Amino acid sequence: MKKNRELKNKKLKLNQSLIREAREMAKKTALEVQNFIDQHTTTTIERTICRLLGIDGVNEFDIPLPNVVVDTLWKENHLGKGVAFFMGNAILHWGLNPQAIAEKMIEDDFDFHEIPTHDISAIKDAINPIVETTLNRILHNKQEREDFLKKYGDKTEPLIYVIVATGNIYEDIIQAQAAAKQGADVIAVIRSTGQSLLDYVPYGPTTEGFGGTFATQENFKLMRKALDEVGEELGRYIRLTNYCSGLCMPEIAAMGAFERLDMMLNDALYGILFRDINMKRTMIDQYFSRVINAFAGVIINTGEDNYLTTDDAYEAAHTVLASQFINEQFALLAGLKEEQMGLGHAFEMNPDLKNGFLYELAQAQMAREIFPNAPLKYMPPTKYMTGNIFRGHVQDALFNIITIMTDQRIHLLGMLTEAIHTPFMSDRALSIENAKYIYNNLAAFGEEVYFKENGIIQNRANKVLEKSLDLLKEIQHHGLFKTIELGKFAGIKRPIDGGKGLEGVLKKEKEYFNPFLEEMLKKLGGDA
Repeated sequence: MKKNRELKNKKLKLNQSLIREAREMAKKTALEVQNFIDQHTTTTIERTICRLLGIDGVNEFDIPLPNVVVDTLWKENHLGKGVAFFMGNAILHWGLNPQAIAEKMIEDDFDFHEIPTHDISAIKDAINPIVETTLNRILHNKQEREDFLKKYGDKTEPLIYVIVATGNIYEDIIQAQAAAKQGADVIAVIRSTGQSLLDYVPYGPTTEGFGGTFATQENFKLMRKALDEVGEELGRYIRLTNYCSGLCMPEIAAMGAFERLDMMLNDALYGILFRDINMKRTMIDQYFSRVINAFAGVIINTGEDNYLTTDDAYEAAHTVLASQFINEQFALLAGLKEEQMGLGHAFEMNPDLKNGFLYELAQAQMAREIFPNAPLKYMPPTKYMTGNIFRGHVQDALFNIITIMTDQRIHLLGMLTEAIHTPFMSDRALSIENAKYIYNNLAAFGEEVYFKENGIIQNRANKVLEKSLDLLKEIQHHGLFKTIELGKFAGIKRPIDGGKGLEGVLKKEKEYFNPFLEEMLKKLGGDA
């Protein structure tokens, strides 16, 4: 694949000095935000630490135990020291494991003030064996994925990515297995509408969701098992995707690591812009979620494609590229390899725009040349799908041509019935057939075709790059938070201290530590 990419990466004659400068601007922006992140934690991060320590289940009111623990500490003003500090101290005092301590908290069977504070070294020593056990569990899942890919092999052409979204995990399983048999390589289980705004993770298998299925650890486990079964039957590894975005980003990342998910939609900007989640809260949460994904070998998918649903794809193309540059830098800070960065973009030009296909091709080729080692997540036309299934199938075919021509790795298939209904199994079958037909007939097309010197495609890509650099300079001048407040992305303005979840942001106290963050970064080769 890399050899093919080298052949494809010389076509646009992009100004390499501008690319280097853009990366430098994005890096400065990311480091400024990272300085803020490092000084804070959130209620979600502390709940994630609870889950990683083995705390699970719900109380009599169906409130998850991680929420019970964190809410109790928060109300008692103990959370700034971190749940790991409290748990390590409680382990030393009672000799109980974290799950038993959480259950003790449900019973109101202890008083915070009766627990003497032990030496910080002793507290960390009490936590370390649990941390090591958890990390080994995640590493085992990572190795299991690698073993499956070694056993079955992995395709070099784009991964065919489809969604299921019935609301019922058991119905989703039926549809997912059918899609795999039709040729799908990646199954994404769409979350129930509004789950990103829940400040807790639902528990157990679920059968009632609206527009999607709730992301729960049990649902992850059920779908993983089902895809492994059909994968064994087909002799292929079927990847599983879900969403660690919203108010529970790192919690869902941890659940995905426990249940061997392969990809995660993971982008703070998506939550800020399209779900009105407070930018401070979600940027802090994004960092820990990405460290977990990096450690678990999960590919993240970013949400730049969403910008083009509210902004014009021709006029706002540079905002997509600028965001990709910034997302790349945040990913690197979290320990993600380039091969784990499914940077997003979309085929969303107005079909009535003359030469729109050429502009789409320029954008996709530009992403491939600038991010040669990233898998890239390419999204289908949705904004201008009308319900005319014949025209829609042609739009998807054009999208499929660019996908194979520019070596996009994660190919979310368009559906001819987009804008009509949630896809039927037959819709998926037709879309998969369309993609496979084009993959086969145009397999080497990208290696055979070069672009006219100073033609429409080259000039368009270079113009987008120049505008992207201008925007990155502006972002670096204002800072990312102020830039978002000014509405530079997707034409949507969000206030720095507005949105959902700000009350869950806490300043770290001097005793604070997050043993999972520290150990994961250490094993990834980063700095704790």
